[in-house]
Amino acid sequence: MAIEVRPANDFGDVATMVGPKRPDANVCWCLSYRIPSKENLALAGPARGERVRQLLREDPPPGVLAHDGAEVVGWAAVHPRAGTTFARNRKIPRIDDLAVWSLWCVRVRSGHRGRGIAHSLVEGAVEFARERGAPAIEGYPVDNDGAKVDLTMAYVGTRKLFERAGFQKAADTTSVLNGFPRVLMRLDLR
Repeated sequence: MAIEVRPANDFGDVATMVGPKRPDANVCWCLSYRIPSKENLALAGPARGERVRQLLREDPPPGVLAHDGAEVVGWAAVHPRAGTTFARNRKIPRIDDLAVWSLWCVRVRSGHRGRGIAHSLVEGAVEFARERGAPAIEGYPVDNDGAKVDLTMAYVGTRKLFERAGFQKAADTTSVLNGFPRVLMRLDLR
């Protein structure tokens, strides 16, 4: 069956992709780049999931989900950069005043990897941003030159993943993840 990528609007599907196994756990919920750092650090346990519920009621929702039939198999966080912590990030530069969107997390469920779903998610996130008038979209993947990236840190994607979707390197960053430098990749949508 073909993978379908659509806006994230179902809390259960988002929880499957980025939520904890235990409701009281303090996992990311893909909030660390989406909300102010102080707020992110203050949220604990179930309050993190409730904050995601709030984001799902906003326009635009906080990302896109990949489905294989009725089963959710992937997640990508995408939002206008101005509404993320990337707007003030000292390690990832702002290269101009364009109202770009940011794509910062790509996750594929265990058991579904190796089928190209990450590529579908990036393409779906690009289309999601384009449909909402984004002039360009940025990603901040690791530049791993083909070396293996630890799965817990692979959520930012790789330079190759973004290049295959048409993104081009726009700038170096001073951010490092899993020992690899991160680069700013951009795709013009105009």
